[in-house]
Amino acid sequence: MHEMSLVEGVRQLIEEAALREGFTRVRSVRVEIGQLAGVERAAFEFCFDLALQDSLAAGARLDIIATPGRGRCLQCGREGALAAAVDPCEHCGAYSVEVIGGTAMRVIDLEVA
Repeated sequence: MHEMSLVEGVRQLIEEAALREGFTRVRSVRVEIGQLAGVERAAFEFCFDLALQDSLAAGARLDIIATPGRGRCLQCGREGALAAAVDPCEHCGAYSVEVIGGTAMRVIDLEVA
């Protein structure tokens, strides 16, 4: 389950920020996850609670902001929504669609004490 390694990365970011900024408690973590990032939301939430249970973010609220997938058709040049990286262009039906959005995962901010 790669979601655990992603959450471990979030934990590392939190710990580094705490050392740099001097906070001792995290109340909430806001994360943006793209629809095409390959992250299973339920697994990420489960791993978040498990991996942070003995850290300064234990019990912190996790807010996930989902960003939609976006693609640009290499045939017609139009951009549009993309539910999966292998989907055809919603405008012309061609399968030569370049993914241009919705693949990232990032920590947006922390609420700290």
